[in-house]
Amino acid sequence: MSTDHRRAYELLGRGDIEGALALAAELVARPDATAGALAARATVLKAAGRPREALAANQTAVGRFPTNAVCWHNLASTLGDLGQAAEAETAANKAIGLGLAAPETRLVLARALQEQRRFDEAERAFIAAINARPEYEEAHRELAQLIWMRTGDRQNALARLERAISTQPGSPGLRYTLAIAHEFTGDPEAARRTIETALAMTPRDARLLGLAVELCCELDDAPAAVRWAQATREFGIGGANALTAQALLAAGDLENARRAAEAAVAEAPNHQFALALQATTWRLTGDQRYGAMYDYDRLVGAYDLFDESKAEDREYLEALRAALHRLHGFTVHPFSQSVRGGGQTPLRLDGAHEAPIEHLLERFRATMQDHIEKIGFGDTSFDRRNNGSAQLAGAWSVRLETSGHHTNHVHPMGWISSAFYVSVPRDTEDTEAKPGWIKFGEPGIRTAPALEAERFIQPKPGRLVLFPSYMWHGTVPFASNEQRMTVAFDAVPA
Repeated sequence: MSTDHRRAYELLGRGDIEGALALAAELVARPDATAGALAARATVLKAAGRPREALAANQTAVGRFPTNAVCWHNLASTLGDLGQAAEAETAANKAIGLGLAAPETRLVLARALQEQRRFDEAERAFIAAINARPEYEEAHRELAQLIWMRTGDRQNALARLERAISTQPGSPGLRYTLAIAHEFTGDPEAARRTIETALAMTPRDARLLGLAVELCCELDDAPAAVRWAQATREFGIGGANALTAQALLAAGDLENARRAAEAAVAEAPNHQFALALQATTWRLTGDQRYGAMYDYDRLVGAYDLFDESKAEDREYLEALRAALHRLHGFTVHPFSQSVRGGGQTPLRLDGAHEAPIEHLLERFRATMQDHIEKIGFGDTSFDRRNNGSAQLAGAWSVRLETSGHHTNHVHPMGWISSAFYVSVPRDTEDTEAKPGWIKFGEPGIRTAPALEAERFIQPKPGRLVLFPSYMWHGTVPFASNEQRMTVAFDAVPA
C-alpha cells in the first residue's frame, strides 16, 4: 500500500490522466490512505486542470497528518498556484517550522511574499532557497527578475547569478538563466556569448539551442541562426520546425520557411507562435490563406465598455485606476514579456480582487461571449477551436511610463487575447504618429524582407480590443509624461 501511489505518477508520466485519476481516487478512498496517496491525488488533479479539488486533497492531508512537513509544503504550493499568497505563506512557514529544509519550500514562500509585495522578505527567501541549493535555476531567475523589476539595476540583478556560475561553470541551466537575464535587461550580445559558451559544453541542450536561434535572429545574424536551427533538427530537438522557420524567415528563404512553419503547425495545431510563423510565411509568399487568417474586420473587435464623458463611467474608471495602482509594485519590465518602459502585475481569477477589478473581469467575460457570437464560424485555425464559448486563462495589468511600449509579440498558449485601456496619455489623440496605439501585423521576429503593421486601433479609456492570440501585435511608443495603464487577458475555449 505504501508505494501504490507511485503507480499514479507512472500513469501520469505516460499521459494517462484518466487512469491516474481513477487510481488516485481509489487509493485515497481507503481507510488507511497515506500522505503519499493524498499527494498523488493532488498532483493528478492539478494535471487534469482541477486545482480546487487538488487543494481539497492537500487540506485533507494536513488534517490527517498535521506533523508531516511535506504535506504542508504541498498545501503551500497549491495555495500559491491559486494566488492565495497569505495562506501559502502560512503553510510554507509551517513546513519549515516542522523541519523541512527543501529549497522548493523556500521558493514557494518567496513567491508568496512577492505576491504580497513584501519584496525585501521575498528577496531573503529566494536567497535562502539558493543557499540551500546553489544551482537552483528557478530561484536564481526569480531573484534576478525581482531585483531588476524593483530597481532597474542590471549589475545588482545579475550579481548572484554570475557568482553561482563562477563556482559551477558547467551548469547549463544557470547559463541559460543568465542569458535570459542578459537579454531582458538589454544586452543581447552578452546573452549570445553566454549561450554559445554553454553550447560548447552541452551542444544538445534543447533550451540553449532554441535561445541561440532566437538571439541570432534578434541580432540580425541569420546565417548563425540557420546553423543553430539545423543543429536542432540533427539532434531531434522538439520544436525544431518552428525554430527552423524563424531562422529561415530571417534569412529570406521563404519557401523553406513556409514548409517548416506548416510542419510546426501540424505538430502543434493550437500553438499560437507556430500559427504566427505560418501566417507570416503566407503573407510573404502571397498565399491567399493569409487574408482569411488575418481578417482584421472579422476577427478583431473594439468595444467601448465605458464612456468617460458619462459621470457614472468616469467615476468607475477612476476607482479602477486606484485599485490597479495599489497592485502595481514594479516600474521595470519582467523577463520574457513584451513590456518595455513599464511594469506588469498579474491578476487573479478567483474573485479575490477589489470590486472595480472584479466588475471589469465580468464585463470581459460577457463581451468575449458577444465577440465569439459576432465572429461566427469559418474555416481558419481560429474557427477550428470555436465551440461557442471561452473562459479566461490568465489576466494582468501593465503600467507604461514615458517611451513605454510593447514589442511585437503573440500569446503562445491563448486563443483570444486582449487589451483594455484604463488610462492613456493625451498624445494618443495624434492620428498621424499614433503614439500609444495598438498595431497589428508587424512581426516580432526578423523577416527578409521586413514587414510593416497593417492595422492600428486608437486607445481610449474604457475600450476593449479583442483579437486572435496568434496575431502579431505591439504598441507605438509614446513620449508623454502621462502613464498608459491597461488590463489584458488571454482566453481559451471553455
